[in-house]
Amino acid sequence: MELSDTYKTITTPVSGILLKEKKSKFYGYAYGITDEAEVKPLIEALRKNYPSANHVCYAWQLGVRDSHYRANDDGEPNNSAGMPIYGQIQSFNLTNILVAVVRVFGGTKLGVGGLISAYRGSAQLALESAKVITRVLKEEVILSFEYAEMDTVMRFIKKNQLELVSQQLELTCEVTIAVRYTELDKVLKELEALHKIKIKTV
Repeated sequence: MELSDTYKTITTPVSGILLKEKKSKFYGYAYGITDEAEVKPLIEALRKNYPSANHVCYAWQLGVRDSHYRANDDGEPNNSAGMPIYGQIQSFNLTNILVAVVRVFGGTKLGVGGLISAYRGSAQLALESAKVITRVLKEEVILSFEYAEMDTVMRFIKKNQLELVSQQLELTCEVTIAVRYTELDKVLKELEALHKIKIKTV
């Protein structure tokens, strides 16, 4: 399988896209996230915004090569809410994302099939409203070298069109570069040939 070094996520949050089903209201939200710790405050904020909501169900996915996810039914019947939401994250081929659906009960029970359809539909509407972007997966590499090697290092960075993340230029210099994941092996091999430079991957 060919290695990919790009992934799709969203840039700006999507708020309160409404789906009505038998008087129940389903409000769809989507957020770009980079860490699981961001999930809880976002869900708690939704609970505060909708004090009359019966359920705030959600799913998230993080990571690219070693992605992981979680789906939460928040009291709805097992797999009737979180997994249909997660299915839409997969369908749109997104990661580093949280999708939440707030349900305000309208008095009529929907049954498990109705719930699955409503949560899936609400997540789909939220993601259709989202601005999806493609990002490049990069690895950071730290280069340590004596000041005399500065020209060599800078020429190498320019030649390979690498992103310079940070630099500390003293007698002993340290430069952090970001390398596209698919080009990492090639760049590391070339760097190893420059014997006076120490390499550390982050």
